[in-house]
Amino acid sequence: MFRPVYLDHNATTPLDPVVLAAMLPWLESQFGNASSRHEYGRRARQAIDEARQQVAAAVNAHPTEVVFTSGGSEANNLFLKGAAASLKPGVLAVSAIEHPCVLKPAAQLTRQGWEVRIAAVDGKGRLNFENFAALLQSSPKLLSVMLANNETGVVQDVPALASASKAAGGGWFHTDAVQALGKLPIDFRVLNAAGVHAMTLSAHKAYGPKGAAALILDKRVELQPLIAGGGHERGLRSGTENVAAIVGFGVAAELAACRVAEVSDRWRAMQAKLEAGLAGLGARIFAAQAMRLPNTSYFAFPEIDGETLVGKLDREGFAVASGAACSSANPEPSHVLRAMGVAPEIARGAVRVSLGAANTDAEIEQFINALQVTVGRLQGLTAVVAS
Repeated sequence: MFRPVYLDHNATTPLDPVVLAAMLPWLESQFGNASSRHEYGRRARQAIDEARQQVAAAVNAHPTEVVFTSGGSEANNLFLKGAAASLKPGVLAVSAIEHPCVLKPAAQLTRQGWEVRIAAVDGKGRLNFENFAALLQSSPKLLSVMLANNETGVVQDVPALASASKAAGGGWFHTDAVQALGKLPIDFRVLNAAGVHAMTLSAHKAYGPKGAAALILDKRVELQPLIAGGGHERGLRSGTENVAAIVGFGVAAELAACRVAEVSDRWRAMQAKLEAGLAGLGARIFAAQAMRLPNTSYFAFPEIDGETLVGKLDREGFAVASGAACSSANPEPSHVLRAMGVAPEIARGAVRVSLGAANTDAEIEQFINALQVTVGRLQGLTAVVAS
């Protein structure tokens, strides 16, 4: 069976065999409902409690701060809409490069009287501190700034931003850390002390299963649930728990925290090798001078469409992405690149490579060789059409 080299780990990661082994009993013999009072239910409840402890330990949070959800999108919506429902409408501040599952609920809240303010980024994808400081003068009640961007990989100085918000008497501060788990060390106690009140994590970005995520929540924050019912997850997220996925999330989070230093060093070396090859081929690498995730490279070639290049590379045996997987149906240029001031004709050529634990130096060399041939062909076609 033909299996392309997988270079799209920011979209999703394969399930770690250790995680799968931990999940299997909860897909087979251990099928109890965690709300049941009999032995089957008690075992399921204990498994969820252990997973909650594992997720909390991975990011230096307390288990009571972990609220399990079905995904990062739900966790982000739970914070924004749940917090907004507990407050009188006011200013909601989000960065221009947030994931759609932050930007869209923010836009929905304008129909309930909220005013959305957008924090700008510079050409390197970093939040503009002067703009952010000016934005704080509007006294936002809710703020959301992602820790690491899913497209460019740019890492924001969230502690400094949260500290500035705290000093200005700002409101509840949330960070989407979905892309950071397993790629950067995460310490919620440090973030919380700086002024971060909530943080989103997701299992499937860190070799865990799809269908499990968490909102790490300072208990001082009052939220109204999105899903009302039997009162699961401290009444914040009702619904029978997906025990197998939650167990897998716990193991994946534990493994991610243990392995982060080792894999990030290896990825950083591979990223440098990849980007040297890209530069040699004439690619424009976005946010190259900013602090980024060690596994993420985002680039474009002049006059080459990103979707076309992704399709050609797929046929050559390399699975990469054009922008973000969650918005691949949107033909518009990346909103992240537009916020960075990248011209639309360049932004439409954007391609993302995101490395994973199984990738090798040999695969990077093979990718660069395939890219050279593919880009050469496409540039030749462009030259013919232009003539």
